Amino acid sequence: MLQALRVLQDGARAHPGTIVQTTSLGAEDMVVTDLIARHRLPVAVATLDTGMLHAETLALLPAIRARYGIEIERWTPREESVVHFVRTHGERAMYASIELRKACCGLRKVEPLGRVLAGLDAWVTGLRREQSVTRTDTPVVELDAGHGGLGKLNPLIAWSEAQVFAYADERRVPVHPLHKRGYPSIGCAPCTRAIKPGEHPRAGRWWWENPESKECGLHPGGK
Repeated sequence: MLQALRVLQDGARAHPGTIVQTTSLGAEDMVVTDLIARHRLPVAVATLDTGMLHAETLALLPAIRARYGIEIERWTPREESVVHFVRTHGERAMYASIELRKACCGLRKVEPLGRVLAGLDAWVTGLRREQSVTRTDTPVVELDAGHGGLGKLNPLIAWSEAQVFAYADERRVPVHPLHKRGYPSIGCAPCTRAIKPGEHPRAGRWWWENPESKECGLHPGGK
């Protein structure tokens, strides 16, 4: 925990007023938000409301406000882009091909993230190496070439799932209720399912695709 806190403290000092945490509101990101709020770090917190999130995900926003007294910036996709995509490809386009699924992620997540990061110097994630085969080499701190060379801080990158939930339990961090219903990784509702016993934690994300395809574009190259 101390190393993760130091990463956040160093990032806040190095990028005053120009650093943001982007949160999916999953357990890892909630731990990062708790560290930021608990230690009153000057780091903004933002989430991407794709228009297809679970109701339980959105319900965490008032819970965070009540627990920490902070507001989460809420960024949405451009409505005209969503309407055009759905009219052209249908509401179930993500199942038709990897290309269409990534196009959907692009307009609902990647484009809004670009607006979140515009004019900033660094961003903070809740990535962990054991989450995915695409993240095994991700460092704690990196330069994000996919977003113009911004600093990218991954303070929980070496944490295990057990460490994440132990921290959350000990400090009464608000945790997404779907985690207890078999959803270790939670994204948009159409693209997330509960996993079966023995399955990899990311097996419920885009479950119809091969593991090496399971990124949405927020972390180019899987990082």
